[in-house]
Amino acid sequence: MPRESAAGVSAEACGPEPLARYFRVFGDPTRLRIIEGLLERERTVSELVELVGAPQSRVSNHLACLKWCRVAESERRGRRVVYRISDPQVRDLVRQARSLARAHCDHLATCRRIGPDWI
Repeated sequence: MPRESAAGVSAEACGPEPLARYFRVFGDPTRLRIIEGLLERERTVSELVELVGAPQSRVSNHLACLKWCRVAESERRGRRVVYRISDPQVRDLVRQARSLARAHCDHLATCRRIGPDWI
């Protein structure tokens, strides 16, 4: 029997196109650094800028993507906006992906078929 999500849609109903888009969320190194930073704890944009070493405009753009795809969420606290991971399953996904990639890390680093110019 298909599992149902909170929205009432079966997990198997997500076709390859939306699933590929979801994986692309995790396919950008800057976004992945942001995700990993948010998995450690809630952070502001300024903290994320310092953490990833990217300009604020780029970090804000990546955060907009993460929010749109429901990987992250934000909360206003006075003058500050704090970001956090919205779904606890993201931690498991990143942990599993890291585990799978670990055995092939050196080889993956030399891949010429998929890279920043492809994304």
